[in-house]
Amino acid sequence: MDLPKDKKSKKKSVLSVSSGVQQPPSVNREAFELTRKKKKKQLTAEEYVNGILNHDPVILSQAITIIESSRPDHQKTGQEIVEKCLPYCGDSVRLGITGIPGVGKSTFIEEFGFYVTSAGRKLAVLAIDPSSERSGGSILGDKTRMEKLSSDPNVFIRPSPSAGSLGGVARKTRETIFLCEAAGFDTLFIETVGVGQSETAVHSMVDFFLLLMLAGSGDELQGIKRGIIEMADAIAITKADGDNIKKSERAKIDFRNALHFYPPTESGWMPRVLTCSAVTHTSLKEIWEMVQEYIEMTLANSWFQTNRKRQSTYWMYKTIEENLKDHFYQNPSVKKKLIKMEDDVLLDKTSSFKAAYQVLEEYFKKKGK
Repeated sequence: MDLPKDKKSKKKSVLSVSSGVQQPPSVNREAFELTRKKKKKQLTAEEYVNGILNHDPVILSQAITIIESSRPDHQKTGQEIVEKCLPYCGDSVRLGITGIPGVGKSTFIEEFGFYVTSAGRKLAVLAIDPSSERSGGSILGDKTRMEKLSSDPNVFIRPSPSAGSLGGVARKTRETIFLCEAAGFDTLFIETVGVGQSETAVHSMVDFFLLLMLAGSGDELQGIKRGIIEMADAIAITKADGDNIKKSERAKIDFRNALHFYPPTESGWMPRVLTCSAVTHTSLKEIWEMVQEYIEMTLANSWFQTNRKRQSTYWMYKTIEENLKDHFYQNPSVKKKLIKMEDDVLLDKTSSFKAAYQVLEEYFKKKGK
């Protein structure tokens, strides 16, 4: 029997589900918009500088990130920050530390850093961290390796990836030095991995250059590179503890003998060789006293000031070179010409040298218009 239409409409299906309580949206739009607005807020150069001068480590980190950025607006802001910080810079000890992988740089820096801060100093550790040529990634593990030191309120640790351009990251590290000095850090450790040309870059931005070496590795004399030895103001043989003490003492004698073959330094300082151990804290005090002695001597004979002025001039030219290189490779006509000339070189249609000259001609032709 058919039911009336109004009766049919009132009959509920067993599959029907009650609406229940209305659920809130999965995203809190007000909180989301508030967070988004906060993230978008960009500090002015003046605000960054004020934060740096007030010793705010968060603002300091953000300012360094601005300096390291490749964005044109960030670069402009970064230069403003550096310029405004310059009047508050210069009153620090800049110590470069290098050594081959496995020499114990991180352990040494951590224990040596503790000694320095226990003497009432404020320490900033800046590490030039090598980037992978293939992936572009870098280790940036210094804070992990220096866990105790990074928890010290008087210590600031900042690793910077080289990203395939050593000159670029070295220049940014030098600018970071100025920011750290303005933030009140009176002692700076600039660490490099100890391979390639990074030592030259670090040497050109520090007052004292410390080379860490490892005894018993077969490198005591055969592995000495003339360039890096000439740059070193002191050599420290690391891990001089336990069964390694005798080897370390023997290595110290070998290095001392080798140094006699090098010409006198411009500063008038005679490079020294010591043995040390971060585990037993051996010679950490002596190394710091040696650094202070060097600073006092070079201040007295005016080499300290002369060297810093020379470094400033050097970095002016290096900055020009880096900017010219960036401008060259970002030029649209150069990019197009490079693709063609690379194909010609690969197909043996032209030599590498002629191809390079043709790309340069293309660049200067466009610049002349």
